[in-house]
Amino acid sequence: MKPSIIIIGANDFQNRLILRAKAMGYTTHVFAWQCGDVGERTADYFYPVSIVEKERILEIARAIRPVGVCSIASDLAAITVNYVAEGLGLVGNGMESAMVATNKHLMRLAFERAGLPSCKSILLEEDTDLAALPLRYPLIVKPTDRSGSRGIRKVTAPEELAEAVAFAREPSFEKKVLAEEFAEGREYSVEYLSWQGEHHFLAVTEKFTTGAPLFVETGHLQPPAHMDARTLERIKALVPRVLDSLGVRCGASHTELKVDDAGDIRLIECGARMGGDCIGSDLVPLSTGVDYVRAVIDVACGLEPDLTPAGDGCVSAVRFLFSKADLDALERIRRENPEALYRVSEILPIDGHEIRDSSTRYGYYILTTDTPGEMHVLLQKAGL
Repeated sequence: MKPSIIIIGANDFQNRLILRAKAMGYTTHVFAWQCGDVGERTADYFYPVSIVEKERILEIARAIRPVGVCSIASDLAAITVNYVAEGLGLVGNGMESAMVATNKHLMRLAFERAGLPSCKSILLEEDTDLAALPLRYPLIVKPTDRSGSRGIRKVTAPEELAEAVAFAREPSFEKKVLAEEFAEGREYSVEYLSWQGEHHFLAVTEKFTTGAPLFVETGHLQPPAHMDARTLERIKALVPRVLDSLGVRCGASHTELKVDDAGDIRLIECGARMGGDCIGSDLVPLSTGVDYVRAVIDVACGLEPDLTPAGDGCVSAVRFLFSKADLDALERIRRENPEALYRVSEILPIDGHEIRDSSTRYGYYILTTDTPGEMHVLLQKAGL
């Protein structure tokens, strides 16, 4: 009889996890709100239960008796993963760590206690005097408990603050908002895999966004085009301290930071889960040769992960679609560089709606090349 594994979430990104678990010989039990996502069809067993209903999922899980519980690329799912794993006595970081790693205010406090280079911030309560914040403008205003660029806005002057706070509070589950001083520089994310408290570096990703005021991700590149060896070593020395400050001892992690022109590093946030936007599921395996998804499954099931590269790796990137012009660029690449297209997602009709966060983009495609120079040419065609 095949061992069972519980997977929280069924969307396109989680489907990479579902398919990999099935290929590894697990029976997949997938929980998600039923809305027609691909994982509803690819799962061995699908349960139409929202990922936030952690108590109900745990109740069902007791009958399934899985050997592991996991998810990728979702802060919200990470809470349920740790709740169910803790309830079943399976591998996880525990609920205390999960709450700190998914709440941006609690995370900032943990960074401050550990003496880490974090941006100065303040939690905006209902009675906070917005005209007297002890912060330097410009600011980033964001929900304390969301990801995927939801509710984020850059504020350059006090008169813009009230509107930004309302914008951030609307998608927040706990209706709380964090204001933090804006960090200048290029933005990167860092993937690690932890096992029994030991943290293993996998990759750095360079991030491209729409810029102010919403900073929705337009693409990601591995390895980064703008990072020297010294900066990389400083980041590799920093991130394990970040993970320790959050109580992360096992599984994937995704740390976001900025490096300014002087080489100073500022932490943005850290999630105890794999990077979304195809970073962990696709770019890491392509650029490093390490099967990141398999490693996440192994750790969740109490098995030591194998992080041996399967090959030399390549240069990889993901480009998200925001407009008809982006779709036209994809078609040009199809014609001129078909060998570079690794995968193209389902693409929604380009209807001109406002793209306010990651969930409202039209689709994406993944590119691979042998050299950074070849990728640079493709990214120019793609508009990055």
